[in-house]
Formats: sequence, C-alpha cells, structure tokens
Amino acid sequence: MVRKISDILAEKELTYSFEFFPPKTEKGVEKLFEVAEAFKNLQPDWFTVTYGAGGSTRELTMELVDQFQKRFSVPTMHHFTCVGHSKAELAKVIEEMKRRNIRNILALRGDSPAGVEHWEPAPDGLEYSYQLVELIRTHGDFFSIGVAGFPEGHIDCPDKETDSSHLKMKIDAGSEFVITQLFFDNKDYFDYIKRVREVGVDVKIIPGILPITDYKKLIRFCEGCGATIPQRVHDIFQPIDGDEEATYKAGVEFVVEQCNGLLDGGAPGLHFYTLNKLEPVKEILNKVRR
Repeated sequence: MVRKISDILAEKELTYSFEFFPPKTEKGVEKLFEVAEAFKNLQPDWFTVTYGAGGSTRELTMELVDQFQKRFSVPTMHHFTCVGHSKAELAKVIEEMKRRNIRNILALRGDSPAGVEHWEPAPDGLEYSYQLVELIRTHGDFFSIGVAGFPEGHIDCPDKETDSSHLKMKIDAGSEFVITQLFFDNKDYFDYIKRVREVGVDVKIIPGILPITDYKKLIRFCEGCGATIPQRVHDIFQPIDGDEEATYKAGVEFVVEQCNGLLDGGAPGLHFYTLNKLEPVKEILNKVRR
C-alpha cells in the first residue's frame, strides 16, 4: 500500500524529499528513471513530479508517478493544477489517480499559460487552489493533500497578510502540509512561519531548496517566479559566472549553510528542487542530513 505523506509527517521529525519534472523526450524519460533510482539510494521520504503547463507532459506526470511507485516503492506526489482544466476534467483526473493508487497530491492553481498576462478560468473551471483541495476532499481521506507556500508572498498577492489568509483558506479546505517556493534568505522562511502561525496555520511547512549551479539561469528562473535573489548571492556567484567548477563548489557551500540554518531553526525537513540532477543534491544532503 502506498503511504500517505500526512502519515509520514506524523511519524517523522525530519523528512527529505525530491522533486522531478517530466522530460520532453523518450530518451529523457529513460534517463530520469536512472536518476530516480540513484535518488532512491538516498532513502527519500517521498518523490514529487511537476505538472506541465499543457500538452503531453500532463499525462506523463501521472505515468511517472505511477512508475516511480511501482519501480522504486517510494511514495510519489502528483502535482496538480487548476489552470487549463474544467471542473469535470479535474474530477476525471482525480478518479484516475485513485484508480492507480496515487495517494498524494500537491494542489496548485498553476502558472498562467505562456503569453497570457491576466489569466481567468473558464466558466466551468476553478480559479483558486483551495477549490481544488475541496474537490479532492470529496474523496474523503483517500488522498493526502499538500499545497504551496510563498515565504515572500505570492507574486499575485497585494501584500503578505493577504497571502497568509489565502494559505489559511487552503488548510481549512483540507490540505495537510505546505511546501514552500524556493528562497535564499532563511529570514524569509522564519518570518513566514511566524506570520502564518498567527492566522492559525498549524501544519508542517517544509522549505523548498534549489541548489545553485548556474548564475544566469538562476536570475531568469527567479524573474519568472518572483523569488528575490539577495545581494549576497550576487556577490558570491556573479564574479565566478561561467566557471562551472567554481559555481558548483560555491553553490554546494551556500546551500549546505542554508539547509543547516533551516534545520537548526526548527524546519521539519527539506524538499529539494533537483532539476532532475543527482549532483549536487546528493553532496548537499550527505552534509546536512540528521
């Protein structure tokens, strides 16, 4: 029986988990299975697989989740978004997850389609992730449901207080834990914990960690998701931009320091955005795991 993440979190003080994205080619999928097998040797508490903005990668997400659980016996969470689906389509996908014994879902609103500045749901769709949580909860406690958290506030929220109230809505709708967007200043995470605890959010909030391996790609990625790059990161990585070896070494050192600070401060684990690469996540985890 596939374990629910809510049960794992109830049993363990610290958890370590890894996120993958669906490759676009068959060769990439074969490579990902090899990578996931190597990650299994790190004894993860769970895997997660992201959900594409559209097209075939959405179906591939479910196939990968199914195969990861069957091949590696690792609970695997299916990212799931409102964008691009009617409510009937969402319900159908949830039924298929249940049929395949996929028991863990990360419920997200999802990013707007490329080129769309102000996305609005179809009349028969859902607009917010809390509504998706409610839809999944019509299946009772079969699924364990996680949601995203935003230490700096969601890019579309007018202020952090509104962001906190939105998280409370997602928890009240039936979600059981939070995984945060990436961040590079631990103060943002701990301020976030304090802020959402004050509005009654009492579930575990797991920090999302992105290893730094490419300075220019990091800048582009953060521009898209709204995460702030502190001046300290620029000071470390800008002078060595283009030097892969130096960037890798500095990236490992930076994230090891970040992870130790989070765990020392009481974070309930670490969730790594692996970018489908074993290194440097393996090296970082070996230096911080407790």
